[in-house]
Amino acid sequence: MKKAVFLDRDGTLIFDEGYISDPGKVVLIPGVADALKRLSGAGFLLVVVSNQSGIGRGYFSEESSRAVNSRMERLLAEKSVRLDGIYCCPHSPEEKCRCRKPGPGLLLKAAAELGIDLSRSAMLGDKESDAEAGLSAGCRCNLRLSLQGQAVRSAFPVVRSLPEAAESILDFFS
Repeated sequence: MKKAVFLDRDGTLIFDEGYISDPGKVVLIPGVADALKRLSGAGFLLVVVSNQSGIGRGYFSEESSRAVNSRMERLLAEKSVRLDGIYCCPHSPEEKCRCRKPGPGLLLKAAAELGIDLSRSAMLGDKESDAEAGLSAGCRCNLRLSLQGQAVRSAFPVVRSLPEAAESILDFFS
């Protein structure tokens, strides 16, 4: 079975513009591509797991969300990074579905489809619910990203950049 790093999308890989639906507004966060290359080079699959409640709330369509994902994939590919999967929850919080983080559904689905050993995997995101989803799914390393350098209250280790997160993940599993 394979190991993976599960990654939130908005605020972790791309700047969070709030319900982003325009692919033209997709901008990679500095350092993301190099950090992902390090993780991939160490044998980790790279899997995006993202709540997209804007779909369930009617702010944008699933097609718009896929276009944003495609743009992100193209920007990463230009830097020689390939994602192994993108899994999105289109439901609003009120729908209380199992795939919406902090629920583990997206990670469990990816693990089943991609042959991932969750106990050898990590979760990284900018919200507490991201790390909680990783913990619930059985990931052994769950990190919270705080790009603004602000102190955040978290039950999980906090990192300040994706390169720092990559270093922490590689150290954790070495």
